[in-house]
Amino acid sequence: MEIRTNEPMARHTSFRVGGPADRFMIPESEGELREAVLDCKASGKPWYMVGNGSNLLVGDKGFRGTIISTERLTELEVQKNENSIIAGAGVMLSKLANTAAREKLTGLEFAAGIPGTVGGAVMMNAGAYGSEMKNVLLWADVMDRYGTVKRLKNEELELGYRTSALERRGLFAVRAAFSLTTGDPDAIRAKMEELAAKRKEKQPLEYPSAGSTFKRPEGYFAGKLIEDAGLKGFSVGGAAVSEKHAGFVINKDHGTAADILELCNEVKRRVKENSGVDLEMEVKLLGDF
Repeated sequence: MEIRTNEPMARHTSFRVGGPADRFMIPESEGELREAVLDCKASGKPWYMVGNGSNLLVGDKGFRGTIISTERLTELEVQKNENSIIAGAGVMLSKLANTAAREKLTGLEFAAGIPGTVGGAVMMNAGAYGSEMKNVLLWADVMDRYGTVKRLKNEELELGYRTSALERRGLFAVRAAFSLTTGDPDAIRAKMEELAAKRKEKQPLEYPSAGSTFKRPEGYFAGKLIEDAGLKGFSVGGAAVSEKHAGFVINKDHGTAADILELCNEVKRRVKENSGVDLEMEVKLLGDF
């Protein structure tokens, strides 16, 4: 498998920031993934699994350890007789949704614009526009930190709001199966186009970001709380709160990870001061800041 040293993590995160990882491994099969995991375990050094890095903020000083990337775990198999699709952890959700549409299968339209991979989507129970992975996931093959693979059914994955049993138990998806239903291809495409237009209108897609930066607090919307605190357009260095959607922190002008983190902490402080609500980051922090 390909192994790189001192790999800049800015190349592997949607924020386009992050210093070098000491080692960066790119397995191309379940066997190579197991090999990478066991190698990391034997090294005794920190390691972390990434997909598209669309929910990740890596520190400017990088990561002292190994990053394992799932980017080449891209198997994709349509099971027409069962109206299901099996996809590797590294398959982009846009590709998965487009494959479903091509096969006249409905249920994944919501995922077409989510900039993550299947592995990350299972881990975080990704969702948008009133739907989530929990609604379409059949099972996932998950690997533990000893390289053992086990198939967990939907209910065993304990999928909740941006969470799953995987995160809590130190597991990660190798592949997942999605249960869909047959639909009208024109209606499926129309729905995907409608959601894409909504995204374009309401989200700052022209800037590097990690999507919704903060989790939705119960009973509130993070973007509304941030806007009510007068923070639309607020910036620290090259990082800013989007003018288009206050729930998005963007890398507006060659910002650093430190800029983004400082901005997020200031947003949390001011929202707490203004509304009494504690915001929790949806974006994961990794490495040395």
